[in-house]
Amino acid sequence: MEDYSLESLQKWLNSFLNFERLPKKNMFWLDTMEYLCKVFHEPQNSFSSVHVAGSKGKGSVSKMIASILQEASFVTGLYASPHIVDFSERIGTASGSLEKGVYEAAFRELKKGIENLPSQDINQRPITWFELVTLFSFLAFRQKKVDWGVFEVGLGGRLDATNVLVPTISVITPIELEHTEYLGDTLEKIAGEKAGIIKKHVPVVVADAKPSVRDVFAAKATETESPIYFLQDYVEHCTFQFNQDYTMSVEFALPQFKRPIHTKLSLLGEFQAKNAALAALTVKLLFPDMDESLIERGLASSTLPGRFEIISTDPLIVLDGAHTINSISVTLKTFSALCSQKPAVLFACAADKDMEHIAPLFKNIDNITLTIPGAEKQSAPETLQKSFTQSGLSYTFESDYVYAIKSSIEKAKKTKTPLLITGSFYLLAETKKLLSV
Repeated sequence: MEDYSLESLQKWLNSFLNFERLPKKNMFWLDTMEYLCKVFHEPQNSFSSVHVAGSKGKGSVSKMIASILQEASFVTGLYASPHIVDFSERIGTASGSLEKGVYEAAFRELKKGIENLPSQDINQRPITWFELVTLFSFLAFRQKKVDWGVFEVGLGGRLDATNVLVPTISVITPIELEHTEYLGDTLEKIAGEKAGIIKKHVPVVVADAKPSVRDVFAAKATETESPIYFLQDYVEHCTFQFNQDYTMSVEFALPQFKRPIHTKLSLLGEFQAKNAALAALTVKLLFPDMDESLIERGLASSTLPGRFEIISTDPLIVLDGAHTINSISVTLKTFSALCSQKPAVLFACAADKDMEHIAPLFKNIDNITLTIPGAEKQSAPETLQKSFTQSGLSYTFESDYVYAIKSSIEKAKKTKTPLLITGSFYLLAETKKLLSV
């Protein structure tokens, strides 16, 4: 009897071209995905959808939107990336996995359909891993009969596999320089790629952005005749406060709401207050009569692995996948707001990160260990060490990432020193596997 478990799905998927691990320029297009969706009878049209792009916060905003919709009793699917330990983190619900039988039925349908294709080379390249995972999410959500699917873009937007969706509403979170080799070397060029998710007559909600970036989104919305809502034009106030129980109280007011929203978030960081406002505005535009208390409960129930994830409070040990200048800076700021004691830091990053400008962010940290992000992600340890040396930082380099993780945690517990493990979701995955958390 053939095995259609998630483990078998992953093994099968790993035989396909994986740009998530090693992207290649000029190899992204939608033709393949459009063809596959046609073969499988347009599964992406079997539910209503929300499409979320952006450089930072798109995972958090997607989770918040899905949590609110689920709180409102809609059957809701959530498609997110990357997964840290369990593949079901990519394709599930706001509160966890789908049923085993749903995954199995979707994999059976996917495998049979792909094996029956006349060719697996479409438009001069093989079908990719991410295209198949995205297609699998459509099939799983169709099997589950979800009311809503919330989809986080993988890379960029315009040519991302998820962009075959024609959503009910689109969302664009804050933009920063990222994946410049593929998306462009200015904020405006990157915004142009993200704006590619804006569809004809489909409303779009956009996070705070500088004027030149706003102009890119506004121009695209004019072209597609799409109503556009810039969050900064609507937020009357947005405040936050960190609590001793490692939560964050937020309050914000928008004219679409009868009263200000007050809630406690488990997702930590000052930017999460604006993320919550962005998610709340999105859902309120979809459902103008939705009760404020329901939105508050949905936001409060949102959690996300690897985003300032606290795995110990004595001492405080935090896992955070921050890997850009802005996100690492905010993570360090959040840590200092929650804990007066300086943390030790275990840091690793992929080869394509801006190490030269990331290293100086750790100038106030006395205890730094550098390592590699694991065996599955390309890294550049020599460049990393050079960047920290040139920034005048003292550090220890440990090439054995397993030893680096174990020894950092053991030392933190022994000396009661707070610890931040950051720089790469791959490093976080290895940490969670070792600790079984």
